[in-house]
Amino acid sequence: MSQLAGKVAIVTGSSKGIGAGIAMRLAADGVKVVVNYSRSAEDAESVVDRIVAAGGQAIACKADIARPSDIRPLIDAAVQAFGRLDILVNNAGIYKPDSLDELSADSFDEHFNLNVRGLLLTTQAAARVMQAGSVIVNISSGLAHSPYPQVHVYCATKGAVNTLTRSLGMELGPRGIRVVGIAPGFVHTEGNAESARGMDEFFIAKTPLGRVGKPRDIAAAVAYAVSEDAAWITGTTLDVAGGMVF
Repeated sequence: MSQLAGKVAIVTGSSKGIGAGIAMRLAADGVKVVVNYSRSAEDAESVVDRIVAAGGQAIACKADIARPSDIRPLIDAAVQAFGRLDILVNNAGIYKPDSLDELSADSFDEHFNLNVRGLLLTTQAAARVMQAGSVIVNISSGLAHSPYPQVHVYCATKGAVNTLTRSLGMELGPRGIRVVGIAPGFVHTEGNAESARGMDEFFIAKTPLGRVGKPRDIAAAVAYAVSEDAAWITGTTLDVAGGMVF
């Protein structure tokens, strides 16, 4: 039996892409999963159906992490459905290109309200019900420490996520709650199917392991981060990028 069996997780933004991959991997390891979504109930229910069909347990819960009023009900839904909360994966995020000439105050707010404020407030709410042994995973990006000039605001949000992983790890460590960041490289998802079209060769050339990432690669790293095998890891961000530097 998996060491994660019986634990309860919320994976934000898990109706598709990397988040869906994480939700399904945790469920396969015996975790009861809350599949969070902000728009498509159909996509979220599809993930739940796949988990249940494979013998796992999951529910879908709508909450826009960029809206502070939506956050506490999401945490409450996990506790009401499964009696506890052991794992929070802060995956929900937004990515939009923005050169210096094109970025706007609205774009800045849109990115920071979800990628940073939403992550921090969700962690705050989750930590209030978590016990020692719980784990929070923040999905960052290789762009946090190797930024590109055409995505200024997104890169800045992920730099903030790495900083929060460190500071939250320091604050929650005495309570026995670990905080681990995961920084993906280039990963094929539904969300970047159009924006990254034709970019595979460019990214593969920068990746020593010679391929693009898949959601399952990030999901495997998350499964490790929340396991007892990673019990001595907190306050740091792990690169999961095939050796790629953006």
